[in-house]
Amino acid sequence: MELDLSPKLAKKVYGGNGGSYHAWSPSELPMLREGNIGAAKLALDKNGFALPRYSDSAKVAYVLQGNGVSGIVLPESEEKVLAIKKGDAIALPFGVVTWWYNKEDTELIVLFLGDTSKAHKAGEFTEFFLTGSNRIFSGFSTEFVSRAWDLDENVVKTLVGKQSGNGIVKIDGNFKMPEPKKEHRLGMALNCEEAPLDVDIKKGGRVVVLNTNNLPLVGEVGLGADLVRLDGSAMCSPGFSCDSALQVTYIVRGSGRVQVVGVDGRRVLETTLKAGNLFIVPRFFVVSKIASPEGMEWFSIITTPNPIFTHLAGRTSVWKALSPSVLQASFDVDADTEKLFSSKRTSDAIFFPPPN
Repeated sequence: MELDLSPKLAKKVYGGNGGSYHAWSPSELPMLREGNIGAAKLALDKNGFALPRYSDSAKVAYVLQGNGVSGIVLPESEEKVLAIKKGDAIALPFGVVTWWYNKEDTELIVLFLGDTSKAHKAGEFTEFFLTGSNRIFSGFSTEFVSRAWDLDENVVKTLVGKQSGNGIVKIDGNFKMPEPKKEHRLGMALNCEEAPLDVDIKKGGRVVVLNTNNLPLVGEVGLGADLVRLDGSAMCSPGFSCDSALQVTYIVRGSGRVQVVGVDGRRVLETTLKAGNLFIVPRFFVVSKIASPEGMEWFSIITTPNPIFTHLAGRTSVWKALSPSVLQASFDVDADTEKLFSSKRTSDAIFFPPPN
């Protein structure tokens, strides 16, 4: 049976007056389970507070909208409090405890993409909450908790039982949350909208690649990522990941068309991509996109920290490396046709501006 590769929207899992948590389900997007990938979004209203939790998956977080504060505690480390804003990518290795807070009027929306190969359920994140109605310590007896914390059992009952919120709560606007520190961002976060461009093609598109060079922590996460902005009506060259990586793509804004070709030269997906869609390209399958006139922007994770891609069109394509005689024999064409083919796309790489 063929896998359904069609893009999907996230569905709400839980939430209240402080915000909501949404996730993509492997039952609707089978490639999540197939590729051991999890995907979710956190949306916080003003004064919304996502309670401290840890996860069974390593992730990359990407701020889609708004400004906020994130607290991150690495194992056996101090709490790092980061000011976060639109375009920030944050690497979250295994074992980190995180919390998220929005003090602004604009909704804070954070995307999470990660590896579920060691998770309880393939294709899904499982979160373990330190406080709230579904807290870890509600499972331990009062005796165990009081001995662990060296507190009177009555105090423990108050600490463990008072917070009734489920994952996300709304706190008083006058409550003083920790102030972020600039130095805490170093090595923890990178703003993809402000980082130096790895690719910049006029009327074509721009790319910022997240790897171990500009965000070393992604090495611990085991994922690479990139932010791609494709200009109006421009094309992204057909290509594939040549190091057996999966590419998981979230459409940040705009729209466009996509085609994916797989085994035996069969087109396995042809559809229109819209903001909010998530889709996954299987290993070695070839994908190409053409933006609508408004352009298209997407954020992807690749299941290796330093991905390598092979392109099948443009100046850097494999065709330009093959000798003329090999091209003639491969296409079964004469020398003039081969020369015409080889004379095209000698300056454009990766992105192709729209035809004049």
